[in-house]
Amino acid sequence: MKGQPTSDVIEHIRDIPIYQESLAKGHFPLLDKPEIARGFPDNWMTPRLAAALETGEAEFVLSTGTNHARMQIIRPPYFLLRSYYELWRNHPDIGETWESGCRRVSLTTVLATEHVARVNAARRGVEHKGIPILADRWLDERTCYVNLRLDPAQWVRKDVLRMLREIDLARSTHPQGRYHLDCSAYHLAHLVRKAEAWGLLDAFPAPASIIHAYEYTPVNVRRFLRRRFACPVIDLFGSTELGYLYYSDREGRYWPHLDGMSVELLPVTPGSTIHQLIVTSVRNPYMPLVRYRSGDCVRTRDGSPDPAAITQFCGRQKELLGTPNGPVAQGDLDRHIADASPRIFLHQLRLQGDADATLSYTTFTDEPLGAAEAVALRQSITELTGRNCRIEHRTHIPIGRSGKYIWLVSAGT
Repeated sequence: MKGQPTSDVIEHIRDIPIYQESLAKGHFPLLDKPEIARGFPDNWMTPRLAAALETGEAEFVLSTGTNHARMQIIRPPYFLLRSYYELWRNHPDIGETWESGCRRVSLTTVLATEHVARVNAARRGVEHKGIPILADRWLDERTCYVNLRLDPAQWVRKDVLRMLREIDLARSTHPQGRYHLDCSAYHLAHLVRKAEAWGLLDAFPAPASIIHAYEYTPVNVRRFLRRRFACPVIDLFGSTELGYLYYSDREGRYWPHLDGMSVELLPVTPGSTIHQLIVTSVRNPYMPLVRYRSGDCVRTRDGSPDPAAITQFCGRQKELLGTPNGPVAQGDLDRHIADASPRIFLHQLRLQGDADATLSYTTFTDEPLGAAEAVALRQSITELTGRNCRIEHRTHIPIGRSGKYIWLVSAGT
């Protein structure tokens, strides 16, 4: 039966409590986050897992969240990091930067930086307090974190100089002065713009490779980075609970990395060409997931449910916007914005009642769109959403509490 687990997967889950009813019925329904959390951790507990928790081979962590509740999971230590390193090591465009010993400088959310500082403090048997020094921001011998502010738009010159010095320090340990830059694409774009504005580009060491892997990257932001960096700029798609599932090449085409996994694509609504991602994975031996609804949405080359034909990871299912013409994803709005003007940097759609919306945007130059561009954008977004849309230029759109940008705001958000 389509989507049902293979005999190999069945062997991995045979003694896990959460799957006993499905095993007895011979049918596995979709597995949602509330079901995973119900009765946690007893619904996952086996003698093997209990022993692994006792020895430290397994640990409790929280999944990452932007606007939604975080989920407690169990996984091996450094599960996501090891998945990242494996893809970096084997990537056809940038594997040589791993092999040459490039250090990884991570420019992402301040929450990630603080997590590393807490981990290092726990290793020393103390509690993390205050602003972490650089020594406390090294996750391992390869990776350090440099961002210390929630909103990168509020970095001051002192912040930028410190980060550029720390990047240079990581680079200077390599025999050829090379390093790998791991980032949220938004954060890197902010850093480039700040360095340009303050005449600091000469102090910004050119990376040997770049991966952005933390959230949806708009078309215009990706264009901006590719114009400014000569090295490959690679996207990874994954999650805390699954590891990484897909990677892009330097041309932006996506390729599967499904070791220990299989993927189904199901339409989010009947007839929709937006598909939800359903994953079966035994990659995490302590919490194998069968037909897990990850909450992510994709588009494929031809609108078919072919996991090998994915061309875009277009947003989260909970953030789909219902319209008279069917659901609209974050990537759909982004495509219209990129078609209207390559100068738009950040954007946020705010819904007002049932019929209106305001699109706020910033540009890479801080200058508003011209009148003709603004009219065309307003008409395009009105047609896409089925709402009367207003266009509003801003010089600042605040970042969310998670350190990620919120693209859609409705009443009560």
